[in-house]
Amino acid sequence: MTEQVPDAPGTPRGAAEKAVLRAALRDSMILVAALAVLGSLVGLLVAGVAGLWGGLIGAAIAAFFCGTTVWSMLYTVGKGATTMGAVVMGTWLGKMVVLVAVLLVLTRFDFYDRVVLFVVLLLGAVGSALLDYRAVQNGRVPYVEPGAEA
Repeated sequence: MTEQVPDAPGTPRGAAEKAVLRAALRDSMILVAALAVLGSLVGLLVAGVAGLWGGLIGAAIAAFFCGTTVWSMLYTVGKGATTMGAVVMGTWLGKMVVLVAVLLVLTRFDFYDRVVLFVVLLLGAVGSALLDYRAVQNGRVPYVEPGAEA
């Protein structure tokens, strides 16, 4: 069994990690909302109603991916590394299955613009990764146990 590093005295276990992940989730959902509005508006201007649908579908897929990633990390705060790895990997595999299924279903239809969907989804993936990086970079998570001997 792996030993876990306690948080600073007086703080609940995992509070720093949860704060970082909540910030990442909040920022990702703001990004997805902005992508839904701007992506669908630009899509509407560029490709008509099909572009509007492409932007909305791309933002919905991006929201699903961003949300499930951060949720899986929040769920495993305070649990062992094996549990975290299993949940995160299982979530990732599940997302891939859902993505393939959604894309297979969508290929049968032509009511949306594929280019707008791809661009919005790409912006969501890259933007979410950058926001997650920023949340971790700005997070105040202790690296060592206070008072621990080397």
